[in-house]
Amino acid sequence: MSESARPQRPRRSCLAVPGSNPRFLEKAQGLPADQVFLDLEDACAPLAKPEARHTIVKFLNEGDWTGKTRVVRVNDWTTEWTYRDVVTVVEGAGQNLDCIMLPKVQNAGQVQALDLLLTQIEKTMGFEVGKIGIEAQIENAAGLVNVDEIAAASPRLETIIFGPADFMASINMKSLVVGALIPGYPADPYHYILMRILMAARMHDLQAIDGPFLQVRDVDAFREVAGRSAALGFDGKWVLHPGQVEAANEIYSPSQEDYDHAELILDAYDYCTSEAGGKKGSAMLGDEMIDEASRKMALVIAGKGRAAGMTRTTSFEIPEA
Repeated sequence: MSESARPQRPRRSCLAVPGSNPRFLEKAQGLPADQVFLDLEDACAPLAKPEARHTIVKFLNEGDWTGKTRVVRVNDWTTEWTYRDVVTVVEGAGQNLDCIMLPKVQNAGQVQALDLLLTQIEKTMGFEVGKIGIEAQIENAAGLVNVDEIAAASPRLETIIFGPADFMASINMKSLVVGALIPGYPADPYHYILMRILMAARMHDLQAIDGPFLQVRDVDAFREVAGRSAALGFDGKWVLHPGQVEAANEIYSPSQEDYDHAELILDAYDYCTSEAGGKKGSAMLGDEMIDEASRKMALVIAGKGRAAGMTRTTSFEIPEA
């Protein structure tokens, strides 16, 4: 599959599910998350990983994941588990799998190694070559410094993800609360990190996903943290608890007012640039001047709304001559 043909899947809410827990795997199928990733890394104890691979294969093949992007997070390349994670899961359930998530990515070579292994498995199994995407997780200083080359590493890449807990540990950040502001620091300590990831992702037409917020029962605090990355332009955020799913879906969707306004801008611009509209390069929409730049901004908001299944509540009316 070519880079330009890669799907831009909705990922407002990316639900983490331990691959070793059948009860959670069953429950996750009924939750309204855009994406579910079945985890073989931190959510699985070392002794549970081998059996968890087979549990994941069973649930991918037999579960009902309708409407969800299906992802498996494998272990990172510095461990002894990675190749067997990929081979077991992809050979066993590759036809029912959308992406592999690779954690702790530090350089482009690690993404390319996964790409090569996936290609070999797809050819061996008779799967469509290139169909399975890759999600790269940035979790330390090396990964952030190399994020531009990582984002360009493979046409399979679909997302760049911020992994805050490991990142905080890797740079000796003075906090035990993942994702929240740090008392005594008069700014957002994650702003630079999030913007670096966002710029690298957008340069290569990838999605940017924010990491988890660990105080899972404090939905108000989750909303505050998620709202910051959503304001920057991130496409979604990890959720660790069912109570965070609806909040993420709301926060990473446009408001109804913004969605309606974006659709009106697109309609008005199409009309004003048409023969019937006078072939103008700009026009007035109410009291607002719109032009090509307005159209580009509106395409972003309208695209997010459409992906979220929103329905417009206003319609464009041709202005009177």
